[in-house]
Amino acid sequence: MRTPLLAANWKMYKTAEDAAAFVRDFLPRVAGLSGIEIALCPPFTALTTVAHEVRGSGIAVGAQDMFWEEAGAYTGEISPGMLVAAGCRYVIIGHSERRQYFGETDETVNRKVLAALRRGLRPIVCVGESLSQREAGTTEEVVKSQVKAALAGVRPEAACEIVIAYEPIWAIGTGRNATGVEANRVIGLIRRQIAELYPANPEVPAQLRIQYGGSVKPENIVEFMSQPEIDGGLVGGASLDPAGFATLCRLSAEAASRRVRERA
Repeated sequence: MRTPLLAANWKMYKTAEDAAAFVRDFLPRVAGLSGIEIALCPPFTALTTVAHEVRGSGIAVGAQDMFWEEAGAYTGEISPGMLVAAGCRYVIIGHSERRQYFGETDETVNRKVLAALRRGLRPIVCVGESLSQREAGTTEEVVKSQVKAALAGVRPEAACEIVIAYEPIWAIGTGRNATGVEANRVIGLIRRQIAELYPANPEVPAQLRIQYGGSVKPENIVEFMSQPEIDGGLVGGASLDPAGFATLCRLSAEAASRRVRERA
């Protein structure tokens, strides 16, 4: 059984002081939750602060990006080893905003995935189509190509540690979102693509978690979490408020519990 992951992507919000205040407010609200995993992904400047504040809580810390080299003359970059030292378990790779504004490509996504895995980090790999690609009917082709490129050279045992986040670009920060049924359909085809990449290792598509992201909020999280293929969410704006994100996590835990009972 795959444990759903709710990952909060704070993007370029919250100073270290803001992040500490968030965690202190948030932790009591989710105390005792079971059946899901929660990760907080603050800006680089708040990573060590958040890691300190969540220590002993079971909540993971993730970064929003990284470079593929361990050290060198790469001004402004941060290495996988630095993230591990800061307390990270996860790292978001290939977010559409990185692709759009900072020249991220399928090739650089793959290099970062391989570098993260070498350091024991768990990549949250973002894939998704633009509105024009969706309207042209190429969603399946685009998403499958991104998944194949991201996992190139990844061994089966390492692939099980990866999380895929299906984030249709047209739904990120727009207030629009795919329906639960549509998101489940695309995530199902991603899982089938992974099965094709690892034909001798059926445990990979069975164990690898695939989230939905794109205007996820408390009002629609149950719709997504009720779908059999969806293993949590990568949450942007709705993760910035501790009370709101705690509500989203509680609803996710309840939906995950219902899924377990229904499958029993």
